[in-house]
Amino acid sequence: MEIKELVDEVIAHKNKTITDEVFLLIQDNRVFMQKYLELVHEKGLDIVNRHIGKMIMQKYCLTPDEGRNLEPKSTLISSHQEFI
Repeated sequence: MEIKELVDEVIAHKNKTITDEVFLLIQDNRVFMQKYLELVHEKGLDIVNRHIGKMIMQKYCLTPDEGRNLEPKSTLISSHQEFI
């Protein structure tokens, strides 16, 4: 196995869980959670969560996968897009 193959495999795995991990960071940080709840109150849950997902995809230049994770660890979302 080459180093590149290992890194590609690890990053592909990370890309499938990155959205859930970002929401977990929000959920587990009091300051982030307060800001998140303020935004949800102002703009609505669906808008905030979808915008966060889109920004993650854009920030990391990710390509959507066909799959969705229907069992995220974060309680802030019920599912999320997986990325390649």
